[in-house]
Amino acid sequence: MKKTTIYHKGIAKTVSLMFLVTLLHGCGNVLDEIENLNNYPGDGTFDDEQTAGAYLASLYNITLDEWPVNMGNLADESGSIIGPDYVTTDNGTLKQWNYEEIRRINVLLEELPAGAVPEDSKTIMIAQAKFLRAYNYFKMVYYHGGVPIIEVPQELDDDLEVPRNSTAECFDFIISDLDAAITDLPDKFEGNDRGKIDKASAMAFKGRVLLYKASPQFNSDNPYDNQYWTDAYTSNKAAKDFLDANGYGLLENYIDVFETKGHKENILSVIFKDPVKTDGRGEISIRPLSETKNATGGDQPVWALAEAYPMKDGKMPGDASSTYVYDVQTFWKDRDPRFNANLVWNGEIYELSSKAGRRQYTMTNIAESVDAFGYVIQGESHYRTGLYCRKGIDESNTAELVTANDFDWPEIRYAEVLFNYAEAANETGKPDEALQVLKDIRARAGIEAGADGMYGLENGMSREELREAILHEKYIEMLFEGHRFWDLRRHRMLDRLDGMRKYGIMAMKVNGRTYDQVTPEDTEKAKNYELLPEDFEYEVVELITNGPTQMSMPDTYYFFPIRLTHIDRNPNLEQNKGWGGSFDPEL
Repeated sequence: MKKTTIYHKGIAKTVSLMFLVTLLHGCGNVLDEIENLNNYPGDGTFDDEQTAGAYLASLYNITLDEWPVNMGNLADESGSIIGPDYVTTDNGTLKQWNYEEIRRINVLLEELPAGAVPEDSKTIMIAQAKFLRAYNYFKMVYYHGGVPIIEVPQELDDDLEVPRNSTAECFDFIISDLDAAITDLPDKFEGNDRGKIDKASAMAFKGRVLLYKASPQFNSDNPYDNQYWTDAYTSNKAAKDFLDANGYGLLENYIDVFETKGHKENILSVIFKDPVKTDGRGEISIRPLSETKNATGGDQPVWALAEAYPMKDGKMPGDASSTYVYDVQTFWKDRDPRFNANLVWNGEIYELSSKAGRRQYTMTNIAESVDAFGYVIQGESHYRTGLYCRKGIDESNTAELVTANDFDWPEIRYAEVLFNYAEAANETGKPDEALQVLKDIRARAGIEAGADGMYGLENGMSREELREAILHEKYIEMLFEGHRFWDLRRHRMLDRLDGMRKYGIMAMKVNGRTYDQVTPEDTEKAKNYELLPEDFEYEVVELITNGPTQMSMPDTYYFFPIRLTHIDRNPNLEQNKGWGGSFDPEL
């Protein structure tokens, strides 16, 4: 494996910033858009535990994500349409080139060992930095396939024009960093240390990485019988067993996962604290515009997502459920409790700004104009679906204080580990273990067990059927948490999105009257929150859009291209197949 180093050790201590900027822009190197060069640590940074810790904290900040608002637009979760040429070699869309982050991590890994920080603290800091490096590399790999492996700060006279490593070499490197981190990290950080990377975080993340490695995305010729599935199973089972032994597990109340802190389901949390760091949810853009400021339209659920939820008995709406009758006119009734926990529909209670009894309306001339999903007035021509998202919203905040939401972002939570374990178990001939995961998830959701104790699931499912059941359950359990598009992509199921049209649910009449027949009595009842969902008549309609009406997800999206600016500045960087190059990003 060829490993290339990047960036001169201690360069900021010996050369001027202006010279450094000139030097880097004059070289056709892999890190062609480095910013914040003045962030290189000064003398003594790694001789003091506090300053070294502050530098490590900055690495967390530039590496770990926040709530991925609007990522559902790429899939069948929320309302925007991804049209043709959304991703090109020229634009920055769906690209990851995290070498500024890696450079800064490598600085710590190079210089901290020689610093005067106590050895026990030094060991833990290095382990956390290796996790962060693995996190950055993994992100680039699942976007693009193999990328150049840059392991330590580079000397000035080294070759800067580095080629890509193979995808297999990159996975080996990522796993090596994670294994080193797992060896040296404490089992679990709690209390004031909550949010720090520990062994639980690293083991859970390793399971995610190996699940991707085994996936059809990287193994199109042998998608479900390749040797990597055994590694994925072993790693995810080890993570689950370790988490169980250390007090992690599913919370009893699904809503509490997103609206309480420091609980047993969050394995790696990105910490938010008012007033220092707030609105990780992006709540300002999620709430209806009548109860927020400046923006709305984020994470608005589409009808396909609403349809995906089963009834309370776990059976799908319609003929599958013999216990509960489904009717589109009362589509919210007798559904999986997560339906109500995550979605808001016309006439539903949604007590934003702590307004007791407040109901969210979406019908023209009943709703606030900016909240409506209709055909004729302001706010109705774009980014409306007739549904709003409740997940992770702090309903007590007023519109003026909407950004004060300081719920943590669960970068890794226990339910994801269960799904990863279930997938790997199913693909390695252990369907009973996979099925038990689905039962546990549904039991926590509040779905009825039924006389057979199957929570609406079918007994004796084939490998393919169970695979679909796992993906479907994750879809509705983890909506808007940034998994759905990537799950379909790693299973090479983007054809399910290609050509898809998106629909919403429109309130067409209130008490038999259309929007242009609404009476003063109707509007007064709406003002007093007296109109109920069942007072309206509904129709499933295609979303109103100013752009494309069908999703475009070509096969080339299984690996995104390296951005052309990187290729132009480094002739040794090879472009991916399907994007004008010959690099094979698969294993």
